[in-house]
Amino acid sequence: MGAARFLAGLVRVVDPATVTAIVNVGDDTVLHGLHISPDLDTVTYTLAGAINPETGWGLRDESWQAMTLLEQYGGPAWFRLGDRDLGTHLFRTGRLRDGAPLSRVTAEIARAWGLELTVLPATDDALRTMVTVAGEGEIGFQDYFVGRQHSVAVTALRFEGASGARPAPGVLDALRDADVVVIAPSNPLVSIAPVLAVPGVRDALRAVRARTVAVSPIVAGAALKGPADRMLRELGHEPSVVGVARLYVDVASALVVDEADAAHAPAVEDAGMTCIVTPTVMSTPDIAADLARTTIGAPAR
Repeated sequence: MGAARFLAGLVRVVDPATVTAIVNVGDDTVLHGLHISPDLDTVTYTLAGAINPETGWGLRDESWQAMTLLEQYGGPAWFRLGDRDLGTHLFRTGRLRDGAPLSRVTAEIARAWGLELTVLPATDDALRTMVTVAGEGEIGFQDYFVGRQHSVAVTALRFEGASGARPAPGVLDALRDADVVVIAPSNPLVSIAPVLAVPGVRDALRAVRARTVAVSPIVAGAALKGPADRMLRELGHEPSVVGVARLYVDVASALVVDEADAAHAPAVEDAGMTCIVTPTVMSTPDIAADLARTTIGAPAR
């Protein structure tokens, strides 16, 4: 949700038509024969004002008759798909089976929701985040995140298919031509790292490092939502803004941190990044807009 909320703030302060969102597809999965792209859908639904505000995923005012009937049959219903949300997955799956690439299908879905920005999957190729959990072995990301409610310890991550993946059309051009590149406040290990694992993306970011700014998803040593802090610790990284800086120092020149972490600014600077201190907890649309304004202004400082 951090990236989606940030984007919602960004399109309030710049022309949405000038924004390109490059979105992780490592979370994608196939269930009930349907291709599901959770991150793409969360970005799309949030910017369309249709996201379920209580869950942060799926659609508001949703009904659940399909899931209820699936449970009645004894089918797997651990990954909840609302009736209207199913329409998105049915459309995407059908178009992919017709031979359309994911980037084209994503553009069609965004256009249907009236979005003016460009929403791009990081790659059109199959890329899956695989999680090794203690005492169990390797499982898919959604099995970890939803099935086990990210309550088990992680010992390793692998991005299946990354070595053979190609950036989706427009991804490298967007990074090269952008006035500012923002790494959104998302989990560095399972939301951002799969994007960077696509060959060519990390190198493209290194080439524009001077105008790339990251926003820390860690505030006062904790993630606001999700397991980012625990996952950082479990995989040997410091769960702090300093740890985030060390992960991003080769691809971004500045890190935006919350006021709660102002005392860590010197350590962020020592790690090799300019540190910008500002409110980052996007509890209101106005705060999200202010954060976006500060972030895109960081390279000019």
